[in-house]
Amino acid sequence: MSDDQTRKVAELLKGERFGFLTTITMDGRLTSRPMTLQEVEFDGDLWFFAERDSTPVEHITASPEVNVGVGSGGTWVSLTGDAEVVEDTAKKRELWNSAVEAWFPQGPDDASVVLLKVHADSAEYWDAPGGRLATAFSFVKAKVTGERIDSGENEKVDLP
Repeated sequence: MSDDQTRKVAELLKGERFGFLTTITMDGRLTSRPMTLQEVEFDGDLWFFAERDSTPVEHITASPEVNVGVGSGGTWVSLTGDAEVVEDTAKKRELWNSAVEAWFPQGPDDASVVLLKVHADSAEYWDAPGGRLATAFSFVKAKVTGERIDSGENEKVDLP
């Protein structure tokens, strides 16, 4: 994988605030929930805050394979990898902000608050510059001309 591909994924994730974290339930089914992204590292790893005794922590402890879906406008990213529960007070303090405090008012030193770190090993993205309006225009153009719609860039990327 090239550094350009890694940068492209990081660029698409930059500024995104929410993602859908998909985990495997205890009976082997997939389940997703919205989570607030805390930091997107250059290599594609993602951080989330969670309660120690929450369902996502239970699922990740039993089966670390996860997917995170992120998207808005005309950009969508699906990241696949393994997650781990991280108990690092210094990292919690580093990532702490007022939005996190609204969920966890006891602060970053609260032992019931943990971090989830997703180590993404692959990503697939769809990037349609111009957002919904450009996509709608491409759809109409395809219908009129009989040509296939230009839905933008779609790439699969192996992450380091």
